[in-house]
Amino acid sequence: MKRIIYILILSAGSMVYGQDPQFSQFYSNYLYLAPSFTGLTENNRLSLNYRNQWPEIPNGFVTYSISFDKYFEKFRSGLGLLVMKDEAGTGRLSTTNFGIHYSFDFRIFKNWHLRPGMNLMYTERGVDFNALLWNDQISASGNSPTTSEMTPMDNVGDIDFSTSVLGYSDRFWFGVSIDHILRPNQSFYFYEQADDNPARVPLKYSFYGGTKIVKNESLLRPIPTTFHIAYLFKAQEKFRQLDVGIYWHRSPIVLGFWYRGIPFYKEVFNRDAFTILTGYKVRNLNIGYSYDFTFSRLIAKTGGSHEVSVSYSFKTKKIKRKPRMLPCPDF
Repeated sequence: MKRIIYILILSAGSMVYGQDPQFSQFYSNYLYLAPSFTGLTENNRLSLNYRNQWPEIPNGFVTYSISFDKYFEKFRSGLGLLVMKDEAGTGRLSTTNFGIHYSFDFRIFKNWHLRPGMNLMYTERGVDFNALLWNDQISASGNSPTTSEMTPMDNVGDIDFSTSVLGYSDRFWFGVSIDHILRPNQSFYFYEQADDNPARVPLKYSFYGGTKIVKNESLLRPIPTTFHIAYLFKAQEKFRQLDVGIYWHRSPIVLGFWYRGIPFYKEVFNRDAFTILTGYKVRNLNIGYSYDFTFSRLIAKTGGSHEVSVSYSFKTKKIKRKPRMLPCPDF
């Protein structure tokens, strides 16, 4: 029995894949989406994000982040900090990122701006091997508290870098970002040759954009109504994912509907889901909650995904000349 379990563990381990953590409210976690969004308003902004994916599965995926960014009028630049942690599994396998973000805004045409950005990040991978149950601890008479398994390092750290570029006008925006340019190491084992290490994070490409539609105020409708149609496409190794949806905003209420997946695309790593968002948005405060309905065969086993975002913006001094604001949504 022990031998069968050991073989199953080895065979399963050879087929395990993983991708970066993701957020359904990716425009509320703007620094994680792309460094070009750093300092995208004239205010200072503090953001908190929390995601609980598949809560019905014991020790599922839990991700949370905190970020702060500021716009510097004199330099037409944005500077920000992002701290994010993702944790999952009985062994509390975790990834912790500390990143410094920078962006610069300049005008290329009368109504169009270009915003390149970059991010330098320290990333650390950790696991609690003492919380794991090894094959030599399993027996018919009960599990043994000790194991002869030689465990590797508990954590490993590395440096990473990403870059992006964003173009936008009053009504449209589009951009592309490239993450993990330095392909950081996440292996708990030591490899003399870097090329021999199978645990280097692959490059990730993200393409995003959308349009903003505003219905102006009238006597019968004193509060303007705004629609945002947006998309996000990501590619990392064999993984492909498309998020497309619409936001409706009439102060102070926000509603959003998203579809995740690529129709008729049968790749094994693609997962389909439908996301519903509800939010409260006033001048300086955004609060959002979203729930993912899973469409795959895991629909009855996972419990979907819950996500909460909170952002607060504030001024430290008066801006002489307001920068052109991005038309993209805040959730």
